[in-house]
Amino acid sequence: MQNPNVGAPQGLSEEEAAARLRAEGANLLPAAERRSALRIVAEVMREPMFALLIGAGLIYLVLGDHEEALILLAFATFSVSIAVVQETRSERVLDALRDLTSPRALVIREGVRKRIAGRDVVRGDLVLLAEGDRVPADGRLLTAHELQVDESLLTGEAAPVRKVAGGAVAPVAPRPGGEDLPFVYSGTLVVRGQGLAEVMATGPRSEIGRIGAALGGIDTEPPPLRGQMRRLVRGFAALGGVTAALVVVLYALTRHDWLGGLLAGIAVSMSMLPEEIPLVLTVFMVMGSWRISRARVLTRRSAAIETLGATTVLCTDKTGTLTQNRMSIVELRVGDFAYRFDEAPAGPIPEPMRALVELGVLASAPDPFDPMEKAFHALAQVDDGMELVHGFGLSPELLAVTQIWSAPDRKDRVVAAKGAPEAIARLAKLGPEETAAMRRQVEDMAGRGMRVLGIAEGTHEGEMPASLGDLTLRYAGLVGLADPLRPAVPAAVAECRAAGIRVAMITGDYPATARAIALQAGLDVGEVLTGAEIDRLDDEALRDEARRVTVFARILPEQKLRIVNALKADGEIVAMTGDGVNDAPALKAAHIGIAMGGRGTDVAREASSIVLLDDDFASMVKTVRLGRRIYDNLRKAMGYILAVHVPIAGISLIPLLASWPLILTPVHIAFLEMVIDPVCSIVFEAEGEEGNIMRRPPRDPASPLFSGALIAWSLVQGALSLAVVAGMTWLAMSRGMSEPEVRALAFVSLVVTNVALIFANRSFSTSLLTAIGGRNLALWSVLGVTSLLLALVLAIPATRALFRFGPLHADDLALCAAGGLLTLIALEVLKPLWRRRLSG
Repeated sequence: MQNPNVGAPQGLSEEEAAARLRAEGANLLPAAERRSALRIVAEVMREPMFALLIGAGLIYLVLGDHEEALILLAFATFSVSIAVVQETRSERVLDALRDLTSPRALVIREGVRKRIAGRDVVRGDLVLLAEGDRVPADGRLLTAHELQVDESLLTGEAAPVRKVAGGAVAPVAPRPGGEDLPFVYSGTLVVRGQGLAEVMATGPRSEIGRIGAALGGIDTEPPPLRGQMRRLVRGFAALGGVTAALVVVLYALTRHDWLGGLLAGIAVSMSMLPEEIPLVLTVFMVMGSWRISRARVLTRRSAAIETLGATTVLCTDKTGTLTQNRMSIVELRVGDFAYRFDEAPAGPIPEPMRALVELGVLASAPDPFDPMEKAFHALAQVDDGMELVHGFGLSPELLAVTQIWSAPDRKDRVVAAKGAPEAIARLAKLGPEETAAMRRQVEDMAGRGMRVLGIAEGTHEGEMPASLGDLTLRYAGLVGLADPLRPAVPAAVAECRAAGIRVAMITGDYPATARAIALQAGLDVGEVLTGAEIDRLDDEALRDEARRVTVFARILPEQKLRIVNALKADGEIVAMTGDGVNDAPALKAAHIGIAMGGRGTDVAREASSIVLLDDDFASMVKTVRLGRRIYDNLRKAMGYILAVHVPIAGISLIPLLASWPLILTPVHIAFLEMVIDPVCSIVFEAEGEEGNIMRRPPRDPASPLFSGALIAWSLVQGALSLAVVAGMTWLAMSRGMSEPEVRALAFVSLVVTNVALIFANRSFSTSLLTAIGGRNLALWSVLGVTSLLLALVLAIPATRALFRFGPLHADDLALCAAGGLLTLIALEVLKPLWRRRLSG
């Protein structure tokens, strides 16, 4: 039977399409493998800190110390569980953001139009494109009628580009973003017109796919804090092991009791074993992710939190990040009169200007996809009784749209045209002087980052015109459109500047537009560096330029990656925001990749470590603030841990050296370590931010978590606490108290001085009264639980026997409280000596 569509495009046969699908694979973008719960568990368990914690519990289990072993293993399981829950939750949120189905495509196969899944499109398919369609694959246009495509996904430019039908197949398609090219690209959006394209590349061979494949060759920056923690744990473990061995030998030689020596060695080992460090780090990362999520920011990799406070350069895209990713009319010009919306008083638009906007509406589609035409419709409406009867679309020869409307109360028809100013000048037959005056106005508006359109009007009677030459049009004025800045951006940029963070804009847009937006945002704009200029620079020269330039324009994806690498090579800690596929390589290469959750693409989100769920640049600044707070509080917690280990280890060692009775056994240290220390990590995590948190420069990324000042301050605190506890113990022995009573008094003194250390470490920059009065519900909850547990241990005979305590009287408890108060007052007096170094 003869095909009725002979002469029409036939496309591929189903058999040929199926063969190509099998040979070349589905039309899908490269995507990172989703991490399963088991894989996340395996990653967490590979951390040496968790392995050390679990290993310690197993050792105690083998030795028969079941209580201590169970406590250690329970907290190890808890630590692993909360890390797994947080990472799994991040994966689930990303799944919710990700589109679950691939876009569908209208193709011609065997001469028949059919709708298929985008994943089934193959090379050689003929794809029909219309307004509102996503282009399913890279292709060459065979036909095009008034076709305009939004390619901001790949280029970062908000304005759509015109497309024309092409001739012979080019060996390599040019890069996206140019006007009047015969190529369309996967993932871009048709905003106007129709076309027919032959597919040239699908999946990983498309422009999007090549960008996604490039991500595989980029190594993610390892979190520096994890490395510091590993070294710290190894140091603690080695020191504890050596000390424990010496204690066993010393005890056995001096007291001739190897079993007692083994117990003393275990107690000392426990007192120095840093099992709370992985718990503290995990709690801070998990709780930090939760706090950041309340600012509408998703943390995909919790390790990125530690780097936030060290960020020195924030590289941001323009479209959709600093701007709102929608075109808006910002200026109208009729003759010599300019009406600027940002300077205009509240109220209706003046009549001549309103008429200009209404003409723009008449020259637009009644139900537009084009963002510029949407801007006209947002400002004005036309008579509902008017009917579009004829139109002339864009052409490469005349970049203007002309439409003819009829109205029921008029004999003549209304003609409206909009387009490139030079095209409107030709249609309106402007003279040389009028054209020169218009050009000066256009240059002024374009220099302030606007996309400028000319408007013309006229009337027509009789038969429909056969060509534009049959119409008589009058020049009406100019309209300036721009992608408006997000309202919160200037304040956010100013906050970054106060915090010593440089904001750099990297965009695919034109230099004039980039400069205008950068000035509105409050960036320090000097020279604008373009992609073409970057191509002429070697890596060293680019590093020198990147050190001083804050605005980069007409940037291609590989150039954006070069900029990020140049900043990193110069010692900067780089955070990179973006939403398009073109941003993905730079997002992955940056220390902190920040994707947009609303407008962002799958590839960008997969490459990032943080996702802004509300696409708001200001949320990123809030996240940096929270990152600094989290790191500050982590330093406080780690300083406390180092300080509190000094009296615990000291009161375990001093009885051996001074021939005192053994004060602490593993069960005592387990009580201290497994109740006070881990819970205090929650207290420090809940602390508020320091007053100067966004008025100080970023911390040096090379600086260790335990700086010299922090170590010195912690050792001073620990030594003072040890002196108080040892003094209490000596005083109890000199008063003739029994060994169980001495042990109880020393233990209570340890608990009380630990509470004093909590208050001393709550803030590096405020006074004791402020620290005590600061709002922290977690602190008072911890103090209440600790007091209750301690009271139960002292009051119940069975628990006193388990801890080998004797009864204490009111004067004994008052003495312990006085020792804790003395410790706190002494630390408050000494704190100013370290305050500047600790809080800066």
